[in-house]
Amino acid sequence: MISLPTNLPTRETLARSQVLRRSWPFVMDLAVAVIGLAVFYCIVLIAKFWAGPPNTQMVVSLSPRALPAYAFYSVVRIGLAYLLSLAFAIAYGYTAAYNTRIEPFMIAVLDILQSIPVLSFLPGVMLAMVGLFPTRHLGVELGAIVLIFTGAVWNMAFSFYSSLKSIPRELIEATRVYRYSPFQRLVQLELPYAAIGLLWNSIMSVAGAWFFLMACEMFHFRSQDFRLPGLGSYLQTAADQGNGHAIAWGLFTMVAIIVATDQLLWRPLIAWSDKFKFEQVESSKRVASPILALLTQSNALTALKEHTTEPLTEYVYTRYAERRIAILKRQEGRPPAAPSKSANLLAYALIAIAAVVVLYLARQTLILISPLQRSQYLELLKGAAATFGRVNLSLALAAAWTIPVGVAIGFHPRLARIAQPLAQIAASVPATALFPVILLALVRIGGGLGIGSIALMLLGTQWYILFNVIAGALAIPTDLKEVATLFHFSTLQRWKTVILPGIFPFLITGMVTASGGAWNASIIAEYFRLNNQTLQTVGLGAMISNATEQGQFPILLLGTVMISLMVVTTNRLVWRPLFRLAETRYRLGA
Repeated sequence: MISLPTNLPTRETLARSQVLRRSWPFVMDLAVAVIGLAVFYCIVLIAKFWAGPPNTQMVVSLSPRALPAYAFYSVVRIGLAYLLSLAFAIAYGYTAAYNTRIEPFMIAVLDILQSIPVLSFLPGVMLAMVGLFPTRHLGVELGAIVLIFTGAVWNMAFSFYSSLKSIPRELIEATRVYRYSPFQRLVQLELPYAAIGLLWNSIMSVAGAWFFLMACEMFHFRSQDFRLPGLGSYLQTAADQGNGHAIAWGLFTMVAIIVATDQLLWRPLIAWSDKFKFEQVESSKRVASPILALLTQSNALTALKEHTTEPLTEYVYTRYAERRIAILKRQEGRPPAAPSKSANLLAYALIAIAAVVVLYLARQTLILISPLQRSQYLELLKGAAATFGRVNLSLALAAAWTIPVGVAIGFHPRLARIAQPLAQIAASVPATALFPVILLALVRIGGGLGIGSIALMLLGTQWYILFNVIAGALAIPTDLKEVATLFHFSTLQRWKTVILPGIFPFLITGMVTASGGAWNASIIAEYFRLNNQTLQTVGLGAMISNATEQGQFPILLLGTVMISLMVVTTNRLVWRPLFRLAETRYRLGA
């Protein structure tokens, strides 16, 4: 006698499961429609607010009831600054990676720009934007967005550039054999290969935007007081007044936004980007996202993909292929064309114009700083040495813990589900909001702002290294990990032969951007206001902050130039050789 299992599903259970399968796509379609309507309403609301006259006497309310509106304005500013950063990073990184003549110049410019503090951009950017739109609130908003952009874009540009330089040679050769157009190569090879690093640096950029939000939404310049409604100005006002309850409400709102962003945006993107890992053996440990799983079941999104995205993509690819084949046929049998004399003359003319502009700017700089006294030069040199020491000490302390922790998170998806949102929250919470507590604790144990500034730099820059190390650990092919397991590598052998070589390009990118971030954070770390008192220590950051507030352009300009020179020199002597090593010796390939 054969006994049947008693746990078989009944007809009612099967019918209920089929109803659920049919209902989930409908729920997702409804959710997509609601999100679309909400986005449209938000666009109308923002356009109406920005088109209004500027409010020069705005008072930041510390009531918790004002937080939803403030949070909305800050999220919009950060979102627009991120989209601008993403477009700039892809365009700049692509141009630098594939133009060998201007590559050294572009990387040098990137080194300089990522090291210049936000407050050095502030007067020129804000005055220019307000001058463009003097009768609209749009000018002040665009100024804040551009300032957030200057604090968030550089690590993304470095990440995309580094990924392009480390693409395996056999993949590049395959695109040449199949005669890919530059657009096809970008969409089907370069963006997918750079997706993991670009995504984790995007998380860091948004976290950095939250870090500098307080400086971008509320600042003083001479007699002018620029204030924007937002979480940054709310936390800055609460910190200035020493209002602990308001700081707690502001941080709670910020953490809630960060958690929601992680679950609704970053977690699905991380799970989606896992398919772009360069490996020959599929990993059994995949990052999962319920939101991504639900989105794939949406009938509306599936229909949009089948009837709009896929046909449009096929049409574009076909047109590019036909055009490229026609160009190659015309070029067959022809000798390579020599550069025309007019092109050479144009290049020489552009170089001459650029040289004249540089000489003029150098002359204007010398004229502007000529009134400075010898004592001021000595103060600047002393401040430069002090800030240089703090920056390097904060980098060493950050690397000591972020490398092992980042590798552990990248190698264990279960740990990543817990640790990644926590790291994102910790990276996004402005250290300036926590700094009063840290500073008071240091004062009690006998420390001061000299030590506190290192702690603040560490809080602001260690995440650049951590997120890049996580991205590097995730990008290590599964087959390399399995070979290490198969041959019973010891922990030391695994680190020497698999982990450190695998994360090396990402680690160098993180260290470079962390170095620039530390210099940038010095403007806040060395000059701090607490309970209507100004605390400062010896350093270039303190001098730049004070000069910005007082409108002392000679000191502001010379301090910024000194930071740029030190960063460029360090990059040329240390980081650039390590970048070349990452491109050659530690490059994945057959």
